[in-house]
Amino acid sequence: MLVHSRGGRWAAWTLFGILFVPLFALPLLVVVAASFATHWSGAFPSGPTTANYASAVQGESLQALTTSLVTALAASLLALTAGTWAALAAAALGRRGKRVLHALFMLPVAVPSVVVGLAVLVAFSKPPLLLNGTSTIVVLAHTILVTAFAFQSVSAAMVRLDPAYEQAAASLGARPAYVLWRVKLPLLLPSLTAAAGLCFALSMGELSATMMLYPPDWTPLPVRIFTATDRGSLFGGSAVAVVLMATTLLVLLAVSRVRTRASYR
Repeated sequence: MLVHSRGGRWAAWTLFGILFVPLFALPLLVVVAASFATHWSGAFPSGPTTANYASAVQGESLQALTTSLVTALAASLLALTAGTWAALAAAALGRRGKRVLHALFMLPVAVPSVVVGLAVLVAFSKPPLLLNGTSTIVVLAHTILVTAFAFQSVSAAMVRLDPAYEQAAASLGARPAYVLWRVKLPLLLPSLTAAAGLCFALSMGELSATMMLYPPDWTPLPVRIFTATDRGSLFGGSAVAVVLMATTLLVLLAVSRVRTRASYR
């Protein structure tokens, strides 16, 4: 922390606590508390129970969690592949070409995700690409929404990449494909893993576009949470939300460990 006096540090930590706890930590703690409750007593949930989690980890909720994991993993891999490919291509373009490519990839982020969902629904509801009513259209929409973050992350890493490594490999007779696979991509691995984690987390929590596209047999967990709370099952929905948070954090922790190991290679 860039505060050298003891009083300044206490003031900084106090300000951090005042801003962080009410805005970020307290809402999440309320959700966790509600997941162990059966009813509200005044301003706080009460009636401790673990029955909410019994239904949150089985049946339709477990199937929805599996659906979210499969969707997020598939969308993250597709987004990472497309974003990395585009970032490598952008590095070889001129300034105008880079601007056009950046604008193209940032467009889905600049508009509400429900607009992206509607665009995908309209575009793929008729032959020859009839995807409406399938799980593929959900994965496609998630991929479109998160690819921009993979593209931006890898593009930023490309700017920081020292060209001396590529030049040294090329001077030793390495072909461009070999330089890409054995030099450039290993150097970009920390950024690639960070981009994959971000894409996964965003896909796990995506709701707006998913609500317009998901078929009955492919219901992701955020939709399950929304429908549960919309029907008045607040405490059951809170338990499912905690399961979603815990699963996402565990995957991000695993990705962080991979990134740390890649950084010290």
